Amino acid sequence: MVDIQNMEKNTATQILDVAQEMVRNRGYSAFSYADISKQVGIRKASIHYHFSTKDELVKELVKRYREDMMRACDRITQSNASLDQQIVQFAHLYRNGLEDKQICLCAMLAADYAVLPQPVRDEIQVFFQETETWLTNLLQQGCDAQLWTCQPEQEAKGLIALLQGAQLLARSATDSTTTFEQMVYPLLAAKFPSR
Repeated sequence: MVDIQNMEKNTATQILDVAQEMVRNRGYSAFSYADISKQVGIRKASIHYHFSTKDELVKELVKRYREDMMRACDRITQSNASLDQQIVQFAHLYRNGLEDKQICLCAMLAADYAVLPQPVRDEIQVFFQETETWLTNLLQQGCDAQLWTCQPEQEAKGLIALLQGAQLLARSATDSTTTFEQMVYPLLAAKFPSR
């Protein structure tokens, strides 16, 4: 017997995966249900069954992306890496997206912020708040251990801006990953040296 509930979940996951790739490559305004239906191989009505509107789809997409980011940050925290290496591992999350020619989902959506519905904006804000809080805590640990001096909350905002800005600039380079590394890692090494 076919497990219909599992099939529906797999279809919803496929829809989210394709939508995520499209948003990370093209942005919010540059994809449609027709685009998704072609790639997934289903009718637009099937997409509407899972996500009645594009806004609902994007809200769920941001929520999933936010949860994935927090899981990645938790893995970094639980690693045996030194604090400065944890910052580098965090930067790798942004670098790795460029290997697939993709920008942070929330950075891409922030470019379209003025046209996004409030529920999607709210999810984006939660993404940035959670990410900043995690990074602030990491930076505070380094300050407490006297590894570096900084104002952790301000530094966290600046690091996220650096990483997302570097993604955008590096994207236009021939070798975007190398360009990102050249922009980001020397700054991190200078600000948060290994000890």
